[in-house]
Amino acid sequence: MTTIHNLGFPRIGAKRELKFALESYWKGESSREALKDLGAQLRKRHWDNQAGLDLVPVGDFAFYDQVLDMSFTLGNLPQRVSDFHGDTLDNYFRVARGRSAQGAEDHSACCGGVAAGEMTKWFDTNYHYIVPEFNAGTEFKLDTSRLLEQLAEAKTQGVKVKPVIVGPVTYLALGKAKDDSDKLALLPRLLPVYAQLLDALAAQGVEWVQIDEPLLVTELDAAWQNAFNTAYGQLKNSRVKLLLATYFGQLLENQKLVANLPVAGLHIDAINGRNDVLPLIDLLSSDKVLSLGVINGRNIWKTDLTAVLDWIEPLAKRLGDRLWVAPSCSLLHVPVDLNGEQKLDGEIKSWLAYAQQKLDELRVLGKALREGRDAVKTALAANQAALAARRASPRVNNPAVQAAVAKIDAKLGQRDSVYLQRATKQAALLKLPAYPTTTIGSFPQTAEIRHARSEFKAGRLDNAAYKTAMQAEIERSVREQETLGLDVLVHGEAERNDMVEYFGEQLQGYAFSQFGWVQSYGSRCVKPPILFGDISRPQAMTVEWITYAQSLTTKPMKGMLTGPVTILNWSFVRDDQPRSVSCKQLALAIREEVLDLEKAGVRVIQIDEAALREGLPLRKSQWKEYLDWAVESFRITANGVDDETQIHTHMCYSEFNDIIASIADMDADVITIETSRSDMELLDAFDNFNYPNEIGPGVYDIHSPNIPTQEHIVQLMKKAAERVPAERLWVNPDCGLKTRQWAEVIPALNNMVAAARTLRASA
Repeated sequence: MTTIHNLGFPRIGAKRELKFALESYWKGESSREALKDLGAQLRKRHWDNQAGLDLVPVGDFAFYDQVLDMSFTLGNLPQRVSDFHGDTLDNYFRVARGRSAQGAEDHSACCGGVAAGEMTKWFDTNYHYIVPEFNAGTEFKLDTSRLLEQLAEAKTQGVKVKPVIVGPVTYLALGKAKDDSDKLALLPRLLPVYAQLLDALAAQGVEWVQIDEPLLVTELDAAWQNAFNTAYGQLKNSRVKLLLATYFGQLLENQKLVANLPVAGLHIDAINGRNDVLPLIDLLSSDKVLSLGVINGRNIWKTDLTAVLDWIEPLAKRLGDRLWVAPSCSLLHVPVDLNGEQKLDGEIKSWLAYAQQKLDELRVLGKALREGRDAVKTALAANQAALAARRASPRVNNPAVQAAVAKIDAKLGQRDSVYLQRATKQAALLKLPAYPTTTIGSFPQTAEIRHARSEFKAGRLDNAAYKTAMQAEIERSVREQETLGLDVLVHGEAERNDMVEYFGEQLQGYAFSQFGWVQSYGSRCVKPPILFGDISRPQAMTVEWITYAQSLTTKPMKGMLTGPVTILNWSFVRDDQPRSVSCKQLALAIREEVLDLEKAGVRVIQIDEAALREGLPLRKSQWKEYLDWAVESFRITANGVDDETQIHTHMCYSEFNDIIASIADMDADVITIETSRSDMELLDAFDNFNYPNEIGPGVYDIHSPNIPTQEHIVQLMKKAAERVPAERLWVNPDCGLKTRQWAEVIPALNNMVAAARTLRASA
């Protein structure tokens, strides 16, 4: 009998219940007990959603982040919070976001907040995790409370449990040594704690534990390969069976390493790593389970169930009970339930599967493997009909767009002059001071903005009234910036619900969901648009708003756009053509908007590429192909303008030191980046690379409610000036301000502007 199981389920709730409960608690509007009760209710509901599976994950639920959960399980707390009193959950939030709830700060040392943990992308996804922190003296101490509490809840509900934990080698690899010590030197201290954890689970009657090691789909040097042998050699005597889970890529040269690890089973991502399967079957010993992730856990298109069965039925005959079937990875990366979508285009909806529907697909595959295809022939026929309808739909393919992509040549991505010549012309036009100040684009999305947008979408507010409301918010943003004394202003993006969805709504080839939310970090959720067909821009998307904002001030006003690579990477992308083709279609569409902004007199245009790095393949040997078409797409978008037009781009929460040459190849006049949480560590890239253009290292961590001091910002900028000539530095926050409140934003930006003035005075 083939075992069917799941690797993880979305934790936010079908209607984002966890998001709203977290934010209510952080504001001091609800109790800690209410938040914990909501968590228990969600876990119970999600286990019910997974009924019928042979094994269901436990421990995949987190109030903020599963990696942060693992840090607390292992007792690896940053020193700055290790002595705080109060509830563990509040200490957890201090690490996650700098402070917990209003009114929950019961230790005098913490009431002003602490530095939040650094945040970065989880492999090549748009999910962010809190980076574990290490030093040479790091010790680990087991805390099983979270996992055992959830395990007890699941058992009460009759769930067939499979606890999920982050594996020891991946955990070390994900973290940062704060003192330049060797992370792998901590492995001998870490492994006994993992052994204790597995023993504690065994004592509760657990048979299988899913231990996630996605690091195995990356290129590993000898030291990290040896770390896997050491780790699992020491854990092999555990009284539980270990299912070693890899996902997001291919094993390739790590196949033999993985096959020989002393674990009871192996899960591989058969969406990305299908070519690993047959070699692994030959390498695995006859007693090991092989779990195949045959349903895409990162996209929302229906699975071709007949094609999957054609492939895995012979494997099932060969492996028997040793074959398990699952999604490729945790379903954390897709929305919860398609059945809630009442407004989504019916034709497109018929092509899709959210988390709940993916589990239904999994159940169909399991029944077919156990009882034969006749037992599920109705489901298979419906699946094939939906796939055929999608392939035949005239809404998917646009010959004019395809012809435009075919005509792209190198000249399309080239500026008229090199940067130094452009910079002279731009300086003469813009007349900016040293250390010019700006923001990244968005200002707080107030309750009034959200209400107006909701009323407009519901048809209770007409277009003229909505336009008036948004213009009032734009004017407020402009006046606040003028009062603060910022040098280059933004219109605040009041009209935008999301930096990707806003553009997708105005591009042909996109569809939009009502409840297609996925977690990005903590309470932050995004609703990726659905890129289902060839992309074109029917009309201008931002020009009216930007030109209105410019009419309110004599200061330079930035036009704000999202770049093609970020729109691509933050969408659910069609799977019937190469991603590079879809990206170039987007580039041509956004290029039209850039040129229209320039024609309207906008001389500073920011094209955000926040997601450039997260699209990188996990293996460096595959980077060049991606970077070539990603950089080309940005250049197509940006480089049709005159020399006098200053092009900015923004990248957030991405380690890009190793792709700095490609970022330079983008040839943006100004790049703004996140450096506040990393204490300017990202600028290490400029020690060995002479970046030619201007840089704005983010000095205000907008993902924390803490307000940076003027002195702190000056200190950060002085660090930056040690690596980048002062005349090429800008002063700005590290990201947009839409998630913050005006009461936080005003004092923070006031300190930022004051810091810039101090820097100018001392220059």
